[in-house]
Amino acid sequence: MRSRREVEALLDELEYSTADELEDQDLDFKQWDTKSRDKTMQKVVHMAICMANGDGGTVVFGVADRVYGRENAVVGVPLEIDINLLKKAVYDQTDPHITPVFEELHVPEGTGRVLIMQVHPGMPPHTDTKGGGTVRIGKDCQPLTGTLRRKIGVETGETDYTAEAVCPVDDAMLSPVAMEALRNLAQRERAPDELLRRSDRELLDTLGLIRKGKLTRAAILLAGTEAALREHVPGHQWTFLQMQSDTEYGVRDDRVSALPLSVQRIEELLVPFNPITTVKQGMFHFEYHTWPEEAVREALMNAFCHADLRIAGPVMAKLYPNRLEISNNGGFIAGISERNILHHQPAARNPLLVDALVKLRLVNRTNLGVSRMFSAMLMEGKAPPVIREIGDSVAVIFHKRELNAAFRQFVAEESERGHSLGVDQLLLLQHFLQHPEVDTATAASLCQRSESETRELLAEMEQHDYVEHGGSGRGAYWSLQPALYARLTSDGNADKRRRIDWEAAKTRVFSVLKDRAQRGEEGLRNAEIRHMTRYTRNQVGQLMQELANETRQVEQKGRGAGSRYHWKPPTS
Repeated sequence: MRSRREVEALLDELEYSTADELEDQDLDFKQWDTKSRDKTMQKVVHMAICMANGDGGTVVFGVADRVYGRENAVVGVPLEIDINLLKKAVYDQTDPHITPVFEELHVPEGTGRVLIMQVHPGMPPHTDTKGGGTVRIGKDCQPLTGTLRRKIGVETGETDYTAEAVCPVDDAMLSPVAMEALRNLAQRERAPDELLRRSDRELLDTLGLIRKGKLTRAAILLAGTEAALREHVPGHQWTFLQMQSDTEYGVRDDRVSALPLSVQRIEELLVPFNPITTVKQGMFHFEYHTWPEEAVREALMNAFCHADLRIAGPVMAKLYPNRLEISNNGGFIAGISERNILHHQPAARNPLLVDALVKLRLVNRTNLGVSRMFSAMLMEGKAPPVIREIGDSVAVIFHKRELNAAFRQFVAEESERGHSLGVDQLLLLQHFLQHPEVDTATAASLCQRSESETRELLAEMEQHDYVEHGGSGRGAYWSLQPALYARLTSDGNADKRRRIDWEAAKTRVFSVLKDRAQRGEEGLRNAEIRHMTRYTRNQVGQLMQELANETRQVEQKGRGAGSRYHWKPPTS
């Protein structure tokens, strides 16, 4: 949910964005319908149900969602609307009852007030008194279908498939090799020694994997034999394919094995195809894999942890000549999407399994696994992972890239200086190496942050002399400092990538036009000026209009793509 102060800041952003562009999983803007009180009440109830089923959120009433400019967008809520009546209407017309919190926010525009409705997460699914309901998915309220009701059951832990007790505790159901592998993985991640010293049964019991004298599916997933897995968790299996093309493969391995053995074996299968690059720095030699081991392990753990074990189909690890794909059945839950996964609150499809792995420090409850995947790739100068929802499955794709030794050294030196680069900063720096500049909206989308958060991030990077900015308002842009670009690359284009300052651009273009005219050559096209200045087509048009007005010695001849700007001698 968003605080009152955050909402006030978002209203200021309406100068440069529409309300629709600012909306998110936990935020919506709605214009108040002054023509029909009943329809408006229904809208309030509808949004309360939608947000409550979607893990809570904030709805701001009195704002048009597709209008630019704060003065135009903020139309307000009529002063006669009673907050207490709204709260009662929501309570009376919802089941289970929802009790939202309303706040008034006084504004200079429109009626002078907007209403903020804060909806806390409840006990979904919530419906209206007729049984109808919606749920917040991304920026939309979608009908609460049977599939979504089941999804809510998964998200709330009410239908945790891995928590079901399936058979009496029997040593014959447990694999000593799997237990040893589980301990080794946990020890590598520095799990508590006191926990790892316990006997197999005591360890599983302490992890909550034995209930009323029975093994849960989570226990069998972590330590079961192949026979136990096939009997009690038939949806669990994995496949490794070393693809030689999109249709042919070389190495293939299909297995049913406990989770720690599965991760271990897939990592072993990758070894021959994961070459090492050695970089010498002073007296030391550092080795880097094509696919960083930390990133691969996090992706594998996520795939096994979040797989929908009710859907037949393996966790897939497919190694192509130019990419590695790791995928699992089961789409995103709890409002997580490709556009917000970096910073979204974590949600577990299999809570008991995840809770046990958290205690063993093999996964992280605070969504650090995704960040670690990104960081491991980005700090080596490689492309970030691509995370895609494909139908009812999720795939993590690592594209093959060469190590950028200069970038890796830069990251290490910054860390030694006490400035460890976060995922947001690494994403932006890598983007700048591929693109001359970025505007705030693009940077916000890249980092999965709001524009206000992104402006603060870029301002901080400017203080560290990583980036520089130009323009103002909606025309603001950011680019990599030429000195840093020159350090991280060797293409010699550091200065060529920079835009020319506005006034300097006028001087340069005017000089070129005059020189061409005196040599009897044609003037400049818009595209040629864009190449000189790195401005957009519209910015060049504005630049040349100002130059013509100021000097009275520039004119445009022709129309469309064939038009040119020419210098003309001054009139006496």
